[in-house]
Amino acid sequence: MAEPRRLGERAPCEPLLDVNGLEVSYGAIKALKGISLSVGKGEAVALIGANGAGKTSTLRAVSGMIKPGSGVITLRGESVGGLKSHEMVPRGLAHAPEGRGVFPNLTVQENLDLGAYLRRDKDGIAADLKKVFGFFPRLEERRLQMAGTLSGGEQQMLAISRALMSRPTLLLLDEPSLGLAPQVTQVIFRILRDINAQGTSVLLVEQNAHLALSLAQWAYVLETGEVAMEGTGQALLASEDIRKAYLGE
Repeated sequence: MAEPRRLGERAPCEPLLDVNGLEVSYGAIKALKGISLSVGKGEAVALIGANGAGKTSTLRAVSGMIKPGSGVITLRGESVGGLKSHEMVPRGLAHAPEGRGVFPNLTVQENLDLGAYLRRDKDGIAADLKKVFGFFPRLEERRLQMAGTLSGGEQQMLAISRALMSRPTLLLLDEPSLGLAPQVTQVIFRILRDINAQGTSVLLVEQNAHLALSLAQWAYVLETGEVAMEGTGQALLASEDIRKAYLGE
């Protein structure tokens, strides 16, 4: 495998997530062909690429939703490859998957309570509930409403907030803007920037490459299951190849 092209210098930061030689297959189809990436403490990192490039498979393998065929995944120095999703949550990882996945027959409040189901610190839970309502006031207005009756944008807000209620060190987000109106997308990305600025690391998959690269301090470009390019968000935004391939210019 050729070394990925690198644009810009990465700012030094404390290691948090390291992925080395990750392979994922679905039957005879190899979705990931030995990719390596990392997320530092406090970093926002984006994965961009065409449909089928392996972005969602990467998040699913990291969060324990699928078992990788090979490779090493470490979180804060602990090997976590092959652990199940419920084993990753107490280790500080939360995943808001594509499609939102809220519980439609539960209220907004009940969905948020489920996000904190492993926690016993009542004061901390109350403080985090206040924080997510500060991020998304609309959810507080609808806290007793069934989640299935929310708009698509409100459900996305709820999915992110439910993940935050576990107080993650690392938040994985898969296509948070999918199917949303542009103005709602802008609100969600503004909040994601605030979440990252407050210390939560973010690993983001997003089809809107411009938004993703504008948020990310570092980014990886996936092509057919391999990392083809990596660099700072700003350097990739300025790359003519990226602008032609992913920004429609």
